Amino acid sequence: MKYMMMMNTPSRGPYQVASWPRKDLEAHIQFMKDFAKKLSAAGELVAAEGLAGPDQAKLIRAGSDGRPVTDGVFPESKEFLAGYWIVDVESPERAYQLAAEASAAPGPGGKPLNLAIEVRQVMSGPPEV
Repeated sequence: MKYMMMMNTPSRGPYQVASWPRKDLEAHIQFMKDFAKKLSAAGELVAAEGLAGPDQAKLIRAGSDGRPVTDGVFPESKEFLAGYWIVDVESPERAYQLAAEASAAPGPGGKPLNLAIEVRQVMSGPPEV
């Protein structure tokens, strides 16, 4: 079963990790690289990416003429999606276990961030009615 694990982070202005001490940012990035490598070696990683900050986000809708209508940027949002993983695992419990591991990514001073990770199953088809 595939699951998407979404790491949301509180927004306190521009992308927070950019203001961390360099050694803390490097430790965080290394954690993420090691985590992706571990998931890949286990055959559980489908995809993973970090996302740009909310100061670069735009919300797009189709206008009545079909052209894109944009809104944003949203630098003052309460929280934003910082990155995600799509994993293919045997059970939801395994996805929860991996999400907890990702949640403990190191932050400033090496302290675990313990950010909430939203876990949602990736549908293999439309819901049955």
